[in-house]
Amino acid sequence: MTPPRVIVVGLGPAGDEYITEHTRAEIARVEHRYLRTGRHPSAHLVPEAVTFDEVYEAADTFADVYAEITDRVVAAAAQYGEVLYAVPGSPLVLERTVRALRADDRVQCVIHPAMSFLDIIYNRLGIDPVESAITLIDGHEFATAAAGLHGPLLVAHTHANWVLSDIKLAVEGATGDEPVVILQRLGSPDECITTTTWAELDRTVEADHLTSIYIPHLGSPVAFESARFHQLARTLREQCPWDQEQTHRSLVRYLIEETYEVVDALQALDPDDPSTDDDLVEELGDLLYQIEFHATIAEQEGRFTMADVVQGVHDKLVRRHPHVFGDVVANDTDTVLTNWDAIKRAEKRRTSVFDGIPTSQPALGYAYAVQRKAAKVGFDWPDVDGALPKIAEEAAEIREVAHTGDTERIHDELGDLLFAVVNVARHLDVEPESALRQATLKFRRRFEQVERLATERGIDLHTAGLPALDALWDEVKSTEA
Repeated sequence: MTPPRVIVVGLGPAGDEYITEHTRAEIARVEHRYLRTGRHPSAHLVPEAVTFDEVYEAADTFADVYAEITDRVVAAAAQYGEVLYAVPGSPLVLERTVRALRADDRVQCVIHPAMSFLDIIYNRLGIDPVESAITLIDGHEFATAAAGLHGPLLVAHTHANWVLSDIKLAVEGATGDEPVVILQRLGSPDECITTTTWAELDRTVEADHLTSIYIPHLGSPVAFESARFHQLARTLREQCPWDQEQTHRSLVRYLIEETYEVVDALQALDPDDPSTDDDLVEELGDLLYQIEFHATIAEQEGRFTMADVVQGVHDKLVRRHPHVFGDVVANDTDTVLTNWDAIKRAEKRRTSVFDGIPTSQPALGYAYAVQRKAAKVGFDWPDVDGALPKIAEEAAEIREVAHTGDTERIHDELGDLLFAVVNVARHLDVEPESALRQATLKFRRRFEQVERLATERGIDLHTAGLPALDALWDEVKSTEA
């Protein structure tokens, strides 16, 4: 039994003049006609055709789009025996549905050659694709298909600015001034060819379904891993129910948790044990994913992309290091920090020395940052000897209110004591959060030794009483000493 037939024709790169007479004859001959998309200048030459434009609107991914169109064309062929399937350009150039139909055993796929968009592009660029060894890349697969390549590259399926952003993001080592040619609607009355730079790739034009880009040469090859990671975040956001429910606000707790886990991994690093790097690599990856997650949400909302994040921090660091990238002289750390603060104030146009200090950070770190900012304008003790007496002063005030029952004042005075301790830590160049954490870890380590001794000696911690526990504590301390 002869399988049903799918007659595949190409509608050329633009207007009616690019369609062959053979294609016109096949369109007229086959009664049941289907168009991959009606959004093409010569689509009107396929009368009474069913289009699949609504599939693009309903499907979550392009893979789903191609699979759905393939199944529908196969079903139509099975119903009618023979159908015509028309695609933009040439059926043999970057047509996923045609590739799927050729591999489908349910139908016989007959492909008729057609002119592709490549012919017009090569003409407009004035290049011979063979002599120039140009590589054709699908924009949706740029990170993987172009991995390790410098160019020249011709990238098709760049139908939206987010695709251009993904392409830009895939080349981490780009200088930004590499030339790029954006080719739009070639062969039509509103043809447009724009020369821009890599840095402005996703900001120069509004990309549409007839947009391609030509990259003569890149300063560094395409970075496969970063772009693949970005695609993973987008896939999870599109297909995982939990990821779909998340917002910038709901992710805050996870961002904080992952940050602390990075800190734990950093503190556990052993310079003599390379295996301790493994935890840090893992935790840095988890933290990086949180950043990628937020950028993916913003991208879906049309606000910004990961490329904007990366470019923003890159440009900021260049601006704030004029001693590296400019002609400013800075031979010591103090000068570097002074320059940094001056540039930052000019950029942010801040009216208070405290502007920009994140209030959501842990209280010890917040107090440290506030004191440091005040000190920069001269509101500070000259040395630690001026700060130390404040601890005794605040402790005395707590004694006065400790038994009054005035919870508000007790709370206030205890805060003043902690603030004074932070001030002393700052003068001693000790980060208070780190110092308190270390003290807490030390206390925990010693008390766990107390628990071990109590278990060995048959002592019940819950009924032993303070004198017995204190004796065990002193024993542990003396052993450590």
